[in-house]
Amino acid sequence: MTTGLGWFGIFRLGLVQTALGAIVVLTTSTMNRVMVVEWALPATLPGLLVGLHYAVQILRPRFGYGSDVAGRCTPWIIGGMLVLALGGFIAAAATALMGSRPAAGIALALVAFLMIGLGVGASGTSLLALLAKRVDPGRRPAAATIVWVMMIAGFVITAGVAGHFLDPFSPQRLVVVSGITSAIAFVLALVAIIGVENTAESKIVEIHDPDRVEGARVEGARVETEKPPPFTTVLSEVWRDTRARRFTVFVFVSMLAYSAQDLILEPFAGIVFGFSPGESTQLAGFQYGGVLTGMFLFAIAASSIGGRRFGSSREWTVAGCIASALTLLGLTAAGLNGPPWPLHASVFALGVANGIFAVAAISMMMTLAGAGRAGREGTRMGLWGAAQATAFGLGGFLGAAGVDVARIASGSITMAYVTVFALQAVLFIYAARLIAMIDRPGSLAGNSRSVEKSRSAINHRSGEKLALRDGNAYIPETNES
Repeated sequence: MTTGLGWFGIFRLGLVQTALGAIVVLTTSTMNRVMVVEWALPATLPGLLVGLHYAVQILRPRFGYGSDVAGRCTPWIIGGMLVLALGGFIAAAATALMGSRPAAGIALALVAFLMIGLGVGASGTSLLALLAKRVDPGRRPAAATIVWVMMIAGFVITAGVAGHFLDPFSPQRLVVVSGITSAIAFVLALVAIIGVENTAESKIVEIHDPDRVEGARVEGARVETEKPPPFTTVLSEVWRDTRARRFTVFVFVSMLAYSAQDLILEPFAGIVFGFSPGESTQLAGFQYGGVLTGMFLFAIAASSIGGRRFGSSREWTVAGCIASALTLLGLTAAGLNGPPWPLHASVFALGVANGIFAVAAISMMMTLAGAGRAGREGTRMGLWGAAQATAFGLGGFLGAAGVDVARIASGSITMAYVTVFALQAVLFIYAARLIAMIDRPGSLAGNSRSVEKSRSAINHRSGEKLALRDGNAYIPETNES
């Protein structure tokens, strides 16, 4: 009998991602537009605010460590969602205030986007750590797809519904719509998460230092040290793990390549192919359709649904990176050939490749987070989340700046876009090489010896028998009272 989360539990965690996406989409799209269009403020302003929300997520490892020490992720998820909801509401109030008092509005917006970054970091990191701890390996590909598709659903549903109620636009209406959205999202996340992290499923043995179990105290079935090691010690320990370190670099490089096209794809279609604003927006729809297709393709092929799997998450991650590189080279060919090239097909293919890469990497992230020393899942997830957020914050800016630099150097706007797409392809190839160098995630030989030492020591101290689940020691449930 499985001790991991069932499909309904995974779906409930996906609802938390839906709630998170519902709040974030208004801050990164609607408020962005109001600042630039309605209030005629520089486009740099929302760019800096969004950059601040990414920059503060460098604290993700600390949030993950907090959930590791507490032994529970739920309080961090709820707390993070509360801070995020308040930040989203304050951001709307700040945006409305910019129309009459720009300086005061901008100052308030700095606080709001700081809160948004903190909320996303705390809730998102702990949610992924909980998935890594509680989802069985065979379900991880499908789980990664479910939670990410549900986050995208949060984007889509909120954009559609909130957009309807925002017309006719007024600052007061923006604040009301954002406030109601934040409140609904928080309540949804609260209802979804309560009870999911049920410690009765298995009594996990928490060992902060398996090599020094003799210094631990025994309380029933739980073994824990008197005092957890400090954050810097844990972070240093995680960084010394070769797989964790290489995966951190992989996340940064691949997400840099992934996000660099965000601000340049639609202008490329307009300048090189003569697309109208409406046509370029529809092109973005083709890309997102491809992303969803790639995600579902991976979920079906890599999950053990029906007892058969086609490739590991590691193999699919490598394939997704290589496919993304090839489709980006297709865009370079599109730029060199012009309108005869089937741009819609190229962009859809790019979306498929990106979708496969994204959820395969997240599935592998879950596996690696649970494959190391027990009680470090949150810190590992936080480290990789910080790398991802940093890359996202830099990617859009570097992609747009790269076009400007290449245009000055080459004297051709077409060659500028071609150059940036080619550089993205090179980054994806390098990312594929990095992930191929990582030991297979199923190999737990490195930490199994520590677990065996822990097993014998704890058996000696408590008389309990231990079992292994995903490389972590735990005491199985018995029928004895």
